[in-house]
Amino acid sequence: MTAPMRSRLRLAVSGGVPLVLVLLFVFLSVAAPSIWGDDASASNVAEANQAISGAHWMGTDDLGRDILARTLVATRNSLVLAVLATIVGGCAGIGLGLLSAMSRRMSRALGAVINVLIAFPALLLAIFFAVLFGIGSVGSVLAVGASFAPGFARITQTLTASVVSKEYVEASRVLGKGPLYRTFRHILPNIAEPIVLYSTIHIGTAVLALSGLSFLGLGVQPPVYDWGRLLNDGLTRIYVTPGVAIAPSIAIVLAGLTFNLAGERLSDLIGGRRSAPAARRVERRPAEPSPDTTGDSLVDVRHLRVVYTSADGRVTTPVRDVSFALAANERVGIVGESGSGKSMTAAAIAQLVEEPGHVQAEALRFMDADLLAPDRSTQHVLGRNMAMVFQDPGEALNPAIKIGTHLIEPAVIHLRETKKDARRKALDALGAVALTDPARRYEQHQHELSGGMKQRVGIAIGLMGEARLLIADEPTTALDVTVQRQILRLINRVGEQTQAGLLFISHDIAVVSELCDRIIVMYAGFIVEEAKTGDLLASPAHPYTSVLLAAGPRMGMDKSVPLVAIDGRMPGPDADLPGCYFAARCPRADSTCLSSRPPLRVLADGHRAACWHPLTEPGDALPPEGVTI
Repeated sequence: MTAPMRSRLRLAVSGGVPLVLVLLFVFLSVAAPSIWGDDASASNVAEANQAISGAHWMGTDDLGRDILARTLVATRNSLVLAVLATIVGGCAGIGLGLLSAMSRRMSRALGAVINVLIAFPALLLAIFFAVLFGIGSVGSVLAVGASFAPGFARITQTLTASVVSKEYVEASRVLGKGPLYRTFRHILPNIAEPIVLYSTIHIGTAVLALSGLSFLGLGVQPPVYDWGRLLNDGLTRIYVTPGVAIAPSIAIVLAGLTFNLAGERLSDLIGGRRSAPAARRVERRPAEPSPDTTGDSLVDVRHLRVVYTSADGRVTTPVRDVSFALAANERVGIVGESGSGKSMTAAAIAQLVEEPGHVQAEALRFMDADLLAPDRSTQHVLGRNMAMVFQDPGEALNPAIKIGTHLIEPAVIHLRETKKDARRKALDALGAVALTDPARRYEQHQHELSGGMKQRVGIAIGLMGEARLLIADEPTTALDVTVQRQILRLINRVGEQTQAGLLFISHDIAVVSELCDRIIVMYAGFIVEEAKTGDLLASPAHPYTSVLLAAGPRMGMDKSVPLVAIDGRMPGPDADLPGCYFAARCPRADSTCLSSRPPLRVLADGHRAACWHPLTEPGDALPPEGVTI
């Protein structure tokens, strides 16, 4: 036999044998009581305690009942109780794991409980719980289920922690959906596969545990019997006629191996593929009027701080002091190095700062919603009037949900449109973002799209509501320059069509300057400069802005000279300095800069800068090429 033939044979055996055995056990569970029920229950004292023979392949018991027939009939009780115990353990454990991973108040206490319980062997826990719940079929199922719960809780806790921080879950929060919706729509579909496989394998383990309890007299009680009960009844005669132990023992071992192999084979067949969950019915409610803005500002941020406090009391502040306003139909860009607080500022506006983070501000408003004191209507205002395009579209789109489901959610939830109308609107939105064959894309999942197509879908989702504000958090960073140009043009066109305000976040000041009317420069959690785009490019006031402009390549520059670079590092969010946070890297810094923090002052019409020694001479604006400061 050739190697390929042996490989195919092994593959066929590994896949076929578990399936055949599972079907065999299912058949016995359904048909065995009808076929062998009389032989299993009919007493014949004259044939009591017979050894293995042609008439009775595994002998008879004390009442002359056929051991093999009783073993086959016991398949139903043994497997049904095992499945029920697995379901009980799975429901309790999954609920505990979800609560531990998602609850801000109870996560630590529940995590400690899970850690303590999982340290004990499952069978020892089953015996302990059997004493609590009482002997019998119901008590044994509850006992084994309770002993399985810590294992289910641990795997659920781990899987949920990897999903709950995904951007599509945060986007669901912006839509105004509660924890139950996020759990059943976004979290459970994405952790279902490993949990199903874990459950399949645990059916075999449950067979062993339940048989062990019945063997010890804590499980099934006469006249009901399972494989463990049969072992218990024949224990005194095992040395006289071993058939009383052979038949139930083979059944227990074979069932355990079957469901373990079936679980492993199921894992191979799935191979990482997840099926999309069925669409949930959305309750239709009367449409609410869209709130109007007060004054000219769509977004009003004054002295915003985002503070994180760790368990040991250490405080980090990624956003230290940010104040700005954004009017309707205005385009504002935020630029700065990585870690400057750009994305965290946007997260605070979108109400996406998770515990242990705390948002502090003198004022933080979006339209008429006070984001410092959110109520039930706040999420509706955000979900209907704010759209967010994340940096990584692969993380922002739920892999278990079709693109169409993502698209229609804003219209169905917040605009109260029917699914038919929302689908028509979604196809128009996909066409508006220049995606070919919108009907096909509507039915696809995110893994079937390229990076640029995913980003276009993210923008299309923003078109589905009545967005008054579009937040684009570095939407072109991971894209090649051709796709980047397309996305920028698309965002520009969307802004013109919807007349929405735009908050564009990027580390590339050249990209922001093409799109935005006004630019905000951030450094170490502070706004260090803000000006109209033309004014900032022509005459930057802050040395940091000057270096950012000089560090970008420009047409006509001398290619033999390296770009401007900045020595040193930006202070981290845990730093607490008395003076200017850029002073250690600034060639213009003096003792005043090191000892006193500069306020954000108005230097000219709308031009603000936080610097004790702002650049005033044209020659000071850009450092010479190739200079490191």
